[in-house]
Amino acid sequence: MRDLLLRAVSNDDVLEMIYQDNKGIISQRKIKVLTLKEDSFRAFCYSRKQQRTFKLDNVLSIGPAERVKRGA
Repeated sequence: MRDLLLRAVSNDDVLEMIYQDNKGIISQRKIKVLTLKEDSFRAFCYSRKQQRTFKLDNVLSIGPAERVKRGA
């Protein structure tokens, strides 16, 4: 997972993740990773429209966001 996050930082990739907060609430979010620390990372969350800090231990699933195809 750390490799994916590091690549996302350097490539400005948008990721989609399933996250469980400290209260046990699960959410699906599209994010753009800004910085990576030992046990957390900072990302822009498109759902909340603001920067958020996420704990690595609370990430249930993460991967590249699907791109929307446009046109005919």
